[in-house]
Amino acid sequence: MAGGADPAPAYLVRGDDPSLVAQAVADVVAEVLDGRPADTAVEEHGAGGEDIDVGAVVDALTTPPFLVDRRVVVVRDGGRLVAADAARLVSWLEAPVPGVVLVTAAGGGTLPSALVTAVQRGGAVVDSSAGSGRARAQWITDHLRGAPVKVDARAAATLGEHLGQDLGRLRGLLDALASAYGEGAAIDEERLAPFLGEAGSVAPWELSDAIDGGDTSDALGALERMLGAGAMHPLQVMGVLHRHVQAMLRLDGSSATTAEEAAELIGARSVFPARKAMEQGRRLGSARIGRAVTLLADADLDLRGRTGLDDRTVLEVLVARLARLSAGAEGGPRRRGRTSGGRGARPATSGRRR
Repeated sequence: MAGGADPAPAYLVRGDDPSLVAQAVADVVAEVLDGRPADTAVEEHGAGGEDIDVGAVVDALTTPPFLVDRRVVVVRDGGRLVAADAARLVSWLEAPVPGVVLVTAAGGGTLPSALVTAVQRGGAVVDSSAGSGRARAQWITDHLRGAPVKVDARAAATLGEHLGQDLGRLRGLLDALASAYGEGAAIDEERLAPFLGEAGSVAPWELSDAIDGGDTSDALGALERMLGAGAMHPLQVMGVLHRHVQAMLRLDGSSATTAEEAAELIGARSVFPARKAMEQGRRLGSARIGRAVTLLADADLDLRGRTGLDDRTVLEVLVARLARLSAGAEGGPRRRGRTSGGRGARPATSGRRR
């Protein structure tokens, strides 16, 4: 909408992180309003988990703006819409009312494919995901470039490492820094430190990669962040470890010789995790894979109260034992880069903005 151009009649905000989706919706609404008062121009549906009355949504979409020349109708958690609901919105989009804009936010389930297709064809889709790897690094860089404070390179690296997957906290943290130090203030690591709070979570593969690499310290660091940030329940962490070992168990002694064959056998959607499971399984060998299965079974019973140990201790013991199992494998542990979960490690920041 650069240069005062009219907005599209419909926007669809996609993404997996509710915080990032909400922030992207706020950005879209602000851009569509272009300075118009939100209290008279924005109508919300489905906010706070309330039921979505599609009839009321359609009424709002088919009523011309009053008092202002633009109305924005926001539908939260669009995944709760059923096919019949989506059909009514698609029908409206075929002949939208001038000055009325529909903004549908992801969440609550899978967005109806008919609505996604219609918005792709007649509106605009906004992806709020940060991505991973280089894409995530670019996402952070882009957001820091437009931040109200100037974060230096070292502080930016610390910030990206600390937030982990919890990038929804970035905007609020930058606003807090601006409130404390002033707009345009230079932020170094010393100024940043008091605002960091609890470290964000890390991706599940950070834990499995550290275990495969035989790095007990990094593996325990990844586990600590997965549990400490409240992102995963102990049984969810067990699920991650079960799937990781189960993949190696299914491939052990199989006829799979390529990553493609391995992916098909274990039901992976990508050859990358299948290749890692196949290579790690070969390093461990049948006996060590069997030992890993036994360790998992024992830990599962301990989590269910067999020993009376708390969940965190059970998982720490399990992760340490699995890492030592990899460290003692024939040919040594799999070589790997430093994981962002490691204690005391500070790898390069990764990420993306779409």
